[in-house]
Amino acid sequence: MENATRTDIKSLTLEELEEELASRGEKPFRARQVYQWMHVKLARGFEDMHNLPKKLREEWGTCFSYTALSAVQVQESRLDGTKKFLFELGDGNLVESVWMKYRHGNSVCISSQVGCRMGCTFCASALGGLIRNLQPSEMLDQIYAITLLTGERVSNVVVMGTGEPLDNYENLMKFIRMLTDDRGLHISQRSVTVSTCGLVPQIRRLAGEGLQITLALSLHAATDEKRKKLMPVARRYSIQELSGACRYYFENTGRRITLEYSLVGGVNDSEEDAELLSALAGPLGCHVNLIPMNPVREYSFQGPDRTRIRAFQNRLEKNKINGTIRREMGRDIDGACGQLRRRSMSDFGGNKTC
Repeated sequence: MENATRTDIKSLTLEELEEELASRGEKPFRARQVYQWMHVKLARGFEDMHNLPKKLREEWGTCFSYTALSAVQVQESRLDGTKKFLFELGDGNLVESVWMKYRHGNSVCISSQVGCRMGCTFCASALGGLIRNLQPSEMLDQIYAITLLTGERVSNVVVMGTGEPLDNYENLMKFIRMLTDDRGLHISQRSVTVSTCGLVPQIRRLAGEGLQITLALSLHAATDEKRKKLMPVARRYSIQELSGACRYYFENTGRRITLEYSLVGGVNDSEEDAELLSALAGPLGCHVNLIPMNPVREYSFQGPDRTRIRAFQNRLEKNKINGTIRREMGRDIDGACGQLRRRSMSDFGGNKTC
């Protein structure tokens, strides 16, 4: 791979960039200049940095790799204006991101890995397994590229696309700190949500990071037996272990956890399932986000009908559990995580790699 031996300049914090450029004989102001070009002005390459000497721009183009994702496909929903982007990475791999417009601002859902190894049995992201982790620059640039392509500021970021974010822990932490740094886009930590399928050690580790992000736990079933059928990770960590980690996270951060619950018709959407979920969410003080499942071509699972979804929500509310039904954004444009990438891979005859 061409850029394998070159330093990924957009993944460097300002302090790391100052150190790197100092080793090349540059003064600290030059690092601040370049950092602003990358993370505030969203320059797509050194050639855009007009106040840098031309010789320097040319030299850095040969010794640094510069992440600037290109959109190979964009889908726009005719229902709600949601846009789904398929981005090509520097090595030819593909990731997808989603831009959603709400009254309270624009949200972007980004991917954290190329593929996923968690193997959830209803998720298109897991088809084909894990290819590799994304670098901080590749996570950041999904947001930067979408900002430039839409011409609108992003106010909320959700790391809930392809991949298990906590399985790419170090790169995720660096991404969050750079995204929320006041010398970059300066998005509030409280406007960042990270989703996990339930990696207990990483949840406990995250509790000590001093962040004010929202943690969303993809639960999808309230018993170990049923969860194991839907999510292989449940064979490693029981619901009791997960509950303990969630309690630990809340006690150390003061941030309430959201339970993500994909409603799969005839699998986890019964009145009994709602009662079990209530018993689990109540003591933890969790908000429950009900997600009507988007059908995935490769799986037989289907989402329940609207009446059953409402009945499930009503049962939660009777038990004094705050549960909302997620607005179904982009249902007409490969709405589920990983669908667009998966279909594109099929069109290409396999994943594109260098």
